[in-house]
Amino acid sequence: MSEEKSKGIITIEDLTAKIVEVDRKYNLSKILSAYEFAEHAHGDQKRSSGEPYIIHPLSVAEILVDLGMDTDTICVGLLHDVVEDTEYTLDDIRSRFGQDVAMLVDGVTKLSRVPVFDKQQQQAGNFMKVLLAMSHDIRVMIIKLADRLHNTRTLKYLPPYKQRRIALETMNIYAPIAHRLGIHTIHEELVDLSFRYLDPFAYSEIEHVMLLKKEKREAFIESIIERLKRRLSEEHFEKEPSISGRVKSIYGIYKKIYMGHKNIDEIFDKYAIRVIVSNQAECYLVLGIVHSFFRPIPNRFKDYIANPKANMYQSLHTTVTSVEGIPFEIQIRTWDMHVAAEYGIAAHWKYKEGIYKHDRMEERLAWVRQVIEAQQTSDDVEEIVNIIKNDISPEEIVVMTPRGDSITLPQDATVLDFAYRIHTEVGHKTIGAKVDGKMVPLDYQLKTGEICEILTTKDPSKGPTRAWQQIVKTNEAKSKIRSWFKKEKREENIQQGMASLEQEFKKFRMDIPAAELESFLADDLKRHSCDTLEDFYASIGYGGVSLSKIMPRLKDQYVKQYGQSAETDLEELPIVVEHVSSSGDGCIEIDKIDDIVYKLAKCCSPMPGDDIVGFITRGHGISIHAKSCINYISAAKRNNPDEMGRWMAVKWKNTVKPLKLDIGLEIVAVDRVGLVFDVSKVFMENHVMIINSNSRMLKNGNAIIDATVRVDGTDQLKSVMEKIRKIKGVVSVDRARK
Repeated sequence: MSEEKSKGIITIEDLTAKIVEVDRKYNLSKILSAYEFAEHAHGDQKRSSGEPYIIHPLSVAEILVDLGMDTDTICVGLLHDVVEDTEYTLDDIRSRFGQDVAMLVDGVTKLSRVPVFDKQQQQAGNFMKVLLAMSHDIRVMIIKLADRLHNTRTLKYLPPYKQRRIALETMNIYAPIAHRLGIHTIHEELVDLSFRYLDPFAYSEIEHVMLLKKEKREAFIESIIERLKRRLSEEHFEKEPSISGRVKSIYGIYKKIYMGHKNIDEIFDKYAIRVIVSNQAECYLVLGIVHSFFRPIPNRFKDYIANPKANMYQSLHTTVTSVEGIPFEIQIRTWDMHVAAEYGIAAHWKYKEGIYKHDRMEERLAWVRQVIEAQQTSDDVEEIVNIIKNDISPEEIVVMTPRGDSITLPQDATVLDFAYRIHTEVGHKTIGAKVDGKMVPLDYQLKTGEICEILTTKDPSKGPTRAWQQIVKTNEAKSKIRSWFKKEKREENIQQGMASLEQEFKKFRMDIPAAELESFLADDLKRHSCDTLEDFYASIGYGGVSLSKIMPRLKDQYVKQYGQSAETDLEELPIVVEHVSSSGDGCIEIDKIDDIVYKLAKCCSPMPGDDIVGFITRGHGISIHAKSCINYISAAKRNNPDEMGRWMAVKWKNTVKPLKLDIGLEIVAVDRVGLVFDVSKVFMENHVMIINSNSRMLKNGNAIIDATVRVDGTDQLKSVMEKIRKIKGVVSVDRARK
């Protein structure tokens, strides 16, 4: 399938001819009836291209025919937009085409007339609906992929901002799902088409380079095919092997060049030869012949027959060099493996033959249940989008258990992710791990081919710590940890959530009367399905509600509801140094004003080297702020003429000598023995005096170190902060708002 198909307008006659050609067992009269109903329903509706709307359903149906789907699925391809875009209802569909077709149409129809808070939440809700329907019938997602493929083929008719939005959504959501379902024909076209709109310059540049060498490239591929044919003809095969060649997709080359920091000449699988034989034994026979005929490149052989990918992809991959010294990849597979690789799960669901095949389907669709379960343990419906982006990525690793079982995980997954993938209780009881026989920390990131052994405790009282949620990478593991805390630690969650919310309110100077708190949070309680304030606190405590996501909205609501900024009042900013004059030895230059007192604002503690601005206070001189200060930024956003008239340009004198300034630092790190010593050692080695410091533990397993130190200026401060960030376990280092 290619974009060229979108240039010609398909007709019902074209679709009928294709159906008759590929399979005479289709119920053609039912398909024609669905077409007539859809054509009448859409009437005079037009696409953005100006074409009649019915062209889109026809094109979706054609893609489904190419995938070998059954009669009802093709009918749904024709009817999938009727309920959403016309006056007809699901009952109309059910009465004419049966319950099965109506169920599939409902599964692919977006949510409507449901109150939502924003577009992202609506998008997440729609995805959740599709996934729930998909968990019952995989055809729902296959129809959605066909729908998205045709929409992506016709993106050129939309304005640029819509092109980028749809292309990004396709790249992040639909392409990974097509990959996970093993539908290579759709996956590769989706990523290439999306890439064209997301980075048109890089796309055209790679396309240009490939076109320049097209003839030479085609001649090279043809010569390899001829050599292989001659050599394989000397052996006995059940059926003559099929040999074909291809060039890596444009997006595939882009990933290797721009994301892998490689030159185009360093891409070994830029050229690929595919050999298809009759059975598995012949695959390994061909592999031996290839390695005796061409020189294999070390560490470039992968056996996906013995160890299939998570989407059940099977093939032998080896990279060799020709006599000319040009590297290329050879893929060897059987015809069954080839059909499964190209059409994925669609090749296994033979509805049109009345066969409902479950061979390895449970394993292939396990990720659907994991996504649904992960979302159900979160009170944030938007998390469904992040789960798909992060956990259904094409970039995967395969790690072995000590018993030889293979576990597939997203790239960068840790041993804790591995433990939770084996079993929930194994994850909860993990106390350590060995990789290739050596002890490793729980945050160790696994690599393909490693053997991982999880060490567990038999103590029934043991369970995960809150710090684990920062260690695990997969949403499946995060979901199981959240679920444990939700079930086992409700009272602790309430206290943790209350403390965290109070801390955020204090940080942004939001003072809400206790009697008004529940009404102030009413929308968020509804968003996250919390019946009471305690439920909301508990959700924050176990991680179901992310404060970092809701605070920007709450700050805006606070300003609107209470009519004041959710920041420190500029008139009440405390002083950190004595008042000094701008004349004599003062370090601030203030144009046209002589002998005026100023002070350095403690909210941002400006230092020589910072860009600064002055605020005229009433009776207390000029308050000096860093231009990065949140109070200055907030005032600039409000753009009140009276308020902005009190801000003025100031700068540090060029003759300023290094100032010994006391600066507060807030260091957040994973708690461990020796943490305070390591931080103090950095201060000592950099000749920074510690005025005072204290540390305390948080309930999530982290620790906070508050330290006031005396530094010479921004250069020394930045150097010290950067060195502290490199200390093991440090999460963040910030200048304190004190």
